[in-house]
Amino acid sequence: MLLAIAAVLTHGLGVMFGTLVVPQFQYWNAASIFGFFVMGYVFAFGAVYKSVSLDILLGLLDRPERKAPLSDIAERQVPALFQGRIGNLVEGGLVEPVDSRFAATAAGRTMADRVGQLRRAFGIGDTSLYDFSD
Repeated sequence: MLLAIAAVLTHGLGVMFGTLVVPQFQYWNAASIFGFFVMGYVFAFGAVYKSVSLDILLGLLDRPERKAPLSDIAERQVPALFQGRIGNLVEGGLVEPVDSRFAATAAGRTMADRVGQLRRAFGIGDTSLYDFSD
């Protein structure tokens, strides 16, 4: 939400600045350039923000020998990464702990339904990275 608000505000301010500074301001040219950079930022942000793969890679690079057996990564590093993800879901009110399990809250089910609708609307299926099958 914060990124969307920032993009709208930046776009509005950029258009106002452009119309004041450039005598023959071409909105669609400027909007396409702005959109290109916004999408580049979103893709770059999405690639590194809470990326499990990147965290595993950085964990390997932090080791003196720069390598680790798969069992070490799977048993030590991956559980901590996923516990952090579960913590984010709990903090966001999307899941709740129930005994020794987690259950989706009403907000979580709504979010999952919306994401599913977006996937279907944009024809997003199995990308070989994740299984999106229903």
